[in-house]
Amino acid sequence: MNKITETVIEADPKVPVIRTARDFAATPEQLFRAHTDPALFAQWVGPDGTSTRIERWDASTGGSWRYVSVHEGTEYGFHGCFHEVRPDRIVQTFTFDGDPDGVALETMWFEDLGDGRTRLRTQSLVDSFESRDAWLRSGMEVGVNDGYAKLERLIADGAV
Repeated sequence: MNKITETVIEADPKVPVIRTARDFAATPEQLFRAHTDPALFAQWVGPDGTSTRIERWDASTGGSWRYVSVHEGTEYGFHGCFHEVRPDRIVQTFTFDGDPDGVALETMWFEDLGDGRTRLRTQSLVDSFESRDAWLRSGMEVGVNDGYAKLERLIADGAV
């Protein structure tokens, strides 16, 4: 199996889906914790130069979440529901407050590669190709890459 050391972001040509994949020097349990512990999540999510305030966080099946990212004094809110939370997979909705009709259904998988490495795969399904392409143009790639780099540092420092 090839190692994925940088985030791969792909748009499916047949379905309005964005898929990502990245390998981490971490166990599946560590990555699961980083996605379900609100204090940890707030430390790594989003692009550099932003801070994140968790307003609601119930990372359990049927729970919900809301956080606000602040960049240069401007607040950006996001919210959703956890549909399924289990150690190898999280299924949730994701909505940006600035586009309340743009709800994505996201699935994350934590694949144990052995030797303390895990592949994180995500899939985000949106309602149209136009919405998908708008996400890709929004700077999503920068936020994903910056966030995962921060997560890697937290893992390396032993915080996760």
